[in-house]
Amino acid sequence: MATVATDYTNKVKVTDEVAEFPESVVEEMRSHLTKYPKDRSRSALIPLLFVIQRERGYIDNPGVNYLAQFLNLEVTDIWETATFYSMFNMHPVGKYHIQMCKTLSCKIMGEPELTDHICSKLGIKAGETTEDGKFTVTRVECLGSCGTAPMMQIGFDYHENLTKEKLDQIIEECE
Repeated sequence: MATVATDYTNKVKVTDEVAEFPESVVEEMRSHLTKYPKDRSRSALIPLLFVIQRERGYIDNPGVNYLAQFLNLEVTDIWETATFYSMFNMHPVGKYHIQMCKTLSCKIMGEPELTDHICSKLGIKAGETTEDGKFTVTRVECLGSCGTAPMMQIGFDYHENLTKEKLDQIIEECE
């Protein structure tokens, strides 16, 4: 059976390049390893992916190759975790990464119209970044705030009970 690339896997550029990091970042990564049993270094994968994303701007192949060597894991072990969670970006995103929850509660409470509104306001489609690199809008799976739907996340901040007026105000505060 042949492997079939998907829209998602086509976005990952595979290379043999291995990222390099300053000693201070390597020490930070080592400090994460100390939080887990020596034979369970894979448990540090999520915090280490956050370090890679912070340092490189997103999860890229050189960063993944570095982590595979650092943790003595297969590259596919790193990718399967990185691509599972919406908190990891597989391509560069804007300074303000607007993640619109698209699951049931948010959809029922008006997410599609709100996503259309914010995209129209920014002049982009969901999944795109503004030309100035300031905003990226992404539709994501449940962000765990169903009782305050519709909601979105920008960085690590939740914005709940959204309306078009609230969205406009949040965007103005970012600009």
